[in-house]
Amino acid sequence: MTTLHRRSFGTVIWGLICLGMVWISGTSAAGQQAGTTVRIDLDQAIQLAIEHNHALRATRSLIQQSQAEEITAAIRPNPVFVVDGQPGLPIIPSQFNSNNLNTVSEFDTGATFTWERGRKRSARIRAARDQTVVTRYQVDDAERGLVYNVSQQYIQVLLAKSNLDLAREDLKSFQQTVDLSEERYKAGAISEGDLLRIKLQLLQFQTDVSSAELALVQAKVSLRQLLGYESVPADFDVIGDLAFAPLKLNKQDVQMRALQLRPDYLAAVQGVTLAQSQYQLAKANGKRDLATTFLYSHTAAISTTSVGVNIELPFWDRNQGEIARTHYAIGQAEENRAGAEDQVMTDVSNTYEQVQTNHRIVQLFQSGYLKQSADSRDISEYAYQRGAASLLDYLDAERSYRATQLAYRQALANYMLSLELLQQAVGTRELP
Repeated sequence: MTTLHRRSFGTVIWGLICLGMVWISGTSAAGQQAGTTVRIDLDQAIQLAIEHNHALRATRSLIQQSQAEEITAAIRPNPVFVVDGQPGLPIIPSQFNSNNLNTVSEFDTGATFTWERGRKRSARIRAARDQTVVTRYQVDDAERGLVYNVSQQYIQVLLAKSNLDLAREDLKSFQQTVDLSEERYKAGAISEGDLLRIKLQLLQFQTDVSSAELALVQAKVSLRQLLGYESVPADFDVIGDLAFAPLKLNKQDVQMRALQLRPDYLAAVQGVTLAQSQYQLAKANGKRDLATTFLYSHTAAISTTSVGVNIELPFWDRNQGEIARTHYAIGQAEENRAGAEDQVMTDVSNTYEQVQTNHRIVQLFQSGYLKQSADSRDISEYAYQRGAASLLDYLDAERSYRATQLAYRQALANYMLSLELLQQAVGTRELP
């Protein structure tokens, strides 16, 4: 072999080695990329929404705004610096001498400071802090609503996935029936009309799969919007299945927990305290402030000091209108608190009964209807394949089985949604 041939052969071998390495690297990268699908459970979805949901983050900024109002409330009045003068210098330059500035000039300088009376500053601080507490509860309530929306949409994704699995399973099963029917038609066991009806029924199963795929895509997009588009990739998936977990608490226990935990009710309770603080602030603002002035004066080579005190005489304006308004606002806050308590009791009662009703519906399916629909479908399919049942009987059993399965999945989803709604009504996700 010549040197040129050896070089050409070595080049080809090296090129093949490089191509192999590129192919292996690409295959590995593709496998890694395919295996990095983000999968989240419900708790992770809720945490992502709390951290990334833009509406909640905008609402949460209200707390910082309220804390800034606390800083404003604690600020004391600024002192006022005063200076004025009358130089008295001659206009004609020839009349000006060194004594003019000392003997003729007149000027005053000093400072004025306002002393707040009636403990205004402490009343402002107390009212501002109470407002921050109310704001925190209101933000917690917004988070409560977001958590329920995420849970609701998460369950919708689980339902869509379950329905898609059912649709694909039915399509696969019915495709086997179509294949068998074609063989029976070729063997002369069924008519062409029966075969055509079976093939037309196959279209319904194919359409169901397409509709279920669309429903899953839409449910995941809606969930991603709640989580924040930047928090999860477009091809994310969820972990979990539609499940049944009986509720162990009675209604009274749930209602008592709701009054202890629900943030909108706690905000209403704190609203009474805030109204009382604002009433005390209005009374404090009715007190007139005291202004003291220290003044230094220089007139014709004589320097003097003076101290002045002034206070507004509250003959007419004693802030009586604002005092009356804030006094009535206390009653309004009390009524709001009572109304919020009634709303909590009503919400918990309604959602608790909804959970119990959906509980009974799920148990109805599990008590035998699921097995009966499956047995009916299997028996009809077996009988039809052996010529012992009509096509209409088989198709009717197939439709009944599918309708029962879809209804059962919807019943499970409704039960899980009602549990989430009850947790929202109570204000916690830790119900047993």
